[in-house]
Formats: sequence, C-alpha cells, structure tokens
Amino acid sequence: MTLASPVLLIEGLTRYFGALSALNGVSLMIAPRERRAIIGPNGAGKTTLFNLITGHLAPSTGRIRFDGAPITGLPPHAVARRGISRSFQRTNLFPKLSMLENLRLAAAADGRGSYDLFGSIERYRAPLDRARAVAESVGLLGRLEEVAGRLSYGEQRQLEVGVALATSPKLLLLDEPTAGMSPEETQRMTRMLEGLPREVTLLIIEHDMDVVSSLADRVTVLHYGEVLAEGTFDEVKADPRVYEVYLGGAG
Repeated sequence: MTLASPVLLIEGLTRYFGALSALNGVSLMIAPRERRAIIGPNGAGKTTLFNLITGHLAPSTGRIRFDGAPITGLPPHAVARRGISRSFQRTNLFPKLSMLENLRLAAAADGRGSYDLFGSIERYRAPLDRARAVAESVGLLGRLEEVAGRLSYGEQRQLEVGVALATSPKLLLLDEPTAGMSPEETQRMTRMLEGLPREVTLLIIEHDMDVVSSLADRVTVLHYGEVLAEGTFDEVKADPRVYEVYLGGAG
C-alpha cells in the first residue's frame, strides 16, 4: 500500500489467560494514514488486541512498536502520551458536563496525562479552540452547551470519538463504534468517520460489513486468536475460509 515505515508494527503477539490463548502469534503492519478494520467472530481476540496495544494488558510474548519506538508493556497513560487514543464499546464520557467541557478536558490533557479541571474556560484558548474544531469534525458544533448525559446514544458515541480525537492522536482505535445503533445512527457515524482527516491513522473493530466496506483500506480477520486472512475488503470477502467462519453466518 505504501513504502513508508509502518506507524504500528506488531510482531508475534500472544496473550494467555491461564491455559487459554486469547491471541496466538498475531503480527500486523499498519501504514501511516491507513484505515484498517479488524473483524472476526465473538471471542476471536479483537478487543484483547486493542487492550494489548493500549497498555491495558501486557502481552505474554511478542513486540509492539509505534512510530518507530517500542511500546510493549507500557501503561495506558504512557501509550496515550505517544499519540494513541481509543474509544471503547461503552461510552466513556463525563455525563453531567457539557459536550464542550468533555472535549476541552480531553484537549487540555498535558504531557503527564493530567487535566486542568479548574479555572475559567476562557483562560485556556488553545484547548477551547481544539474542542470546537473537533466538534465540527464530528458533526456536533451547533450543540456544544448540551449536557453529554442527555444526548441520544448515537450522539454520545459521536462525542466519544470526538473526545478521542481531541487528544490529537496519530493513531485512533475504535472498538465497535456503531454497536447498538439504529441504521440511521450507523449511517451518520459512518459518514462522520469517512470525513476524518487522513493524518489520523484509524484501526477499527467493527461487525457491520457495510461500515467496513465503506471505511477500510484493508481488513484483517481474526479467528481463535490468529490472523486468518488479510487484504482489501473484496479480497477478504472472496476468501472461502472467511465466508465459512464469519461472513457466511453474519447475515
């Protein structure tokens, strides 16, 4: 796809939970500006992979390099400081704060991973400007004063992507961003993700194949903790192994 050095390089990643192997020798190369989807049946190891990349779990074996530097086993705050941001399957917002404050707090995170929770919002112009720019990119600019907890589920997921973007990541990990959404909300989220700047490399776990086909440059299929197939969406869709273990039972 590109001759550039990979922004994310994963080599032989394995994670055991007791005798159970959740991941078994997974290797991936993600190019800068790429949009990569990770698909597979429930229990394939997709969220475990994200937890290892972001430092929420330590690998049993294997290496992870981000932007040319090793990050294997670093804690989550150290991984985040290097430019990796993540949204989760469940919304992870401050529900009693406005959308603007949720975004501003993320934008104001300093190099130590702490937040300025006090003081006048007008004193902190750069985070405020960043919050408004991100709100525009996720389609929420006109409603910044609304309390996050009063938003619809789909809007909360949009805001959560915005919070992840507000930290100015180089790599954004999205864990099932359309899970639980109505068809209309899914279409809105897909359009929003399509419009994100390519400067942000995107790694997404997603079950909706329409979303995957719209967003992904390449697709990696996990099955029982191993890479089953990899390629463009059309290449993966045409692979009889993928159809048998996943796509054939997905619809």
